[in-house]
Amino acid sequence: MDLNFYVVAMSLLAVGVIGFMKGAFGGGFAIIGIPLMALVMDPITAGSVLAPVFVAMDLFALRYWKPRTWSRPDLAWLVPGLLAGVAAGYVVLRQVDRHFVEVLMAVTTLLFAWLWWRGGASVTARPRSSGKALLAGGASGITTMVAHSGGPPLAMYLLPLGLSKEVYGGTTSMFFTIGNLLKAGPWLAVADLSRGYWGLVAMSLPAAFVGVWAGWRLHHRLNQAQMYRLCYGLLVVTAVKLLWDGIAGYLMSPS
Repeated sequence: MDLNFYVVAMSLLAVGVIGFMKGAFGGGFAIIGIPLMALVMDPITAGSVLAPVFVAMDLFALRYWKPRTWSRPDLAWLVPGLLAGVAAGYVVLRQVDRHFVEVLMAVTTLLFAWLWWRGGASVTARPRSSGKALLAGGASGITTMVAHSGGPPLAMYLLPLGLSKEVYGGTTSMFFTIGNLLKAGPWLAVADLSRGYWGLVAMSLPAAFVGVWAGWRLHHRLNQAQMYRLCYGLLVVTAVKLLWDGIAGYLMSPS
């Protein structure tokens, strides 16, 4: 078959998976779908195609994740941290090996998930902390710029708070809406803005919207405990993917 067919098919599958995660969990697990696109195109092209799709997907998802689902006390501290983290991400990209960031974030996330499971998978709420929120927002901003994975730091802050599944999903959705808007400009700056590029973006949008809708339907079918177990499970999957990317990057990089 023509290579363009595989490019379009894999892009639609990846965008649909990412949209599904957005609708079901609010956001933060896009890294699970991104590797699918990297099978048929280079990562920079994949990231540039996804940048405007993410923005459209986020704005569409707000019809489900309405303001009543946002935890404003947490966003008040998370978003300033995000802004600083995205800015710091540019510096990190130039000064620090991105594979080191991937491995460090993966190990930290796996330890966090292990401690949760070891503690009996409790969803008992812990008190919020403005300092931890700033740190989580900053770490998420850095990792979303460097490794396209801002989900683990945010989840490590929000999950222990024991928020309702709606508030958890709405808060992560709003957080990543802001983050993806911040990242759209830099990604478009490196994109090949040809007719083919915008054609692929346009074809991906229906898959994004259907994915969000399908994920939202699953969200309503899950109870609180199921929601938290799935979120922690996805954290582990994300961490393993980051660890793989980091180690593989070190092994394949020239000495």
